[in-house]
Amino acid sequence: MSLQKLNYTLQLADNALILGHRLSEWCGHGPVLEQDIALTNMALDHLGQARAFYQYAAEIYNTLPEPEKKEVFSSPFFLENNLPLTEDHLAYLRDAWDFKNVLLTEQPNGDWAYTIARSFFYDQYAVLLYQSLKQSNDPAIAAIAEKSLKEATYHSRWSSEWVIRLGDGTELSKQKMQQALTDTWPYTGELFMMSDAEQAMLKEGVAPGIDHLQASWNSYISGVIEEATLEQLPADTWMHSGGKQGTHSEYLGYILAEMQFMQRAYPGLEW
Repeated sequence: MSLQKLNYTLQLADNALILGHRLSEWCGHGPVLEQDIALTNMALDHLGQARAFYQYAAEIYNTLPEPEKKEVFSSPFFLENNLPLTEDHLAYLRDAWDFKNVLLTEQPNGDWAYTIARSFFYDQYAVLLYQSLKQSNDPAIAAIAEKSLKEATYHSRWSSEWVIRLGDGTELSKQKMQQALTDTWPYTGELFMMSDAEQAMLKEGVAPGIDHLQASWNSYISGVIEEATLEQLPADTWMHSGGKQGTHSEYLGYILAEMQFMQRAYPGLEW
């Protein structure tokens, strides 16, 4: 198994983990009980996806030749130990610069409209990605994608319905939804900027090409925004990037400080 396949699998896992953690922050704080429960369940879906990808990533890492293992992570634990890795190591003992999630997933929850906007943009991307990954020539990734697609489809329907509900609601809800979409939009471009790992996996038939995903995504996003009676978002906006290469916003550090505390304070705990 290749080093780039490991990087690609971690990319998939990190996106799911970080977005799942963000959604979990709403637990007990949702606007109404039903939506509080819905967000908590979706957070668990993302964590389940992350766990499946981390398990496969650990399997890939453990089969790499020793010289290649030294190239993967720069966090001290991985440089100083030569132990078989598990999903827990990958989730809880890497530092921010070793995470490969897109910047969109780590953005703060903000108010309800900002949380909806972030999920709306990511959820439909996940639907299209998992649909394509079902055809991957890697059986493990294809199987995870097939299971995850069912969850992602529900997530996309839920967040899209909320965009429409808020956009076509009161003047205040329309204003808040429009502002949230506008502010979150510059973080969506990175979804379709191919990393070295994605390019390598495309050549091997493991990952899909981005171009056709982006066209389908743009069409879907525009359709929902139109139905919500909101303004279309500009196509020529400058887009943030760097997350896939390990360059993150300040928010990821705070997420990891909270999420990883128990494992770092009491080593050896299991998920």
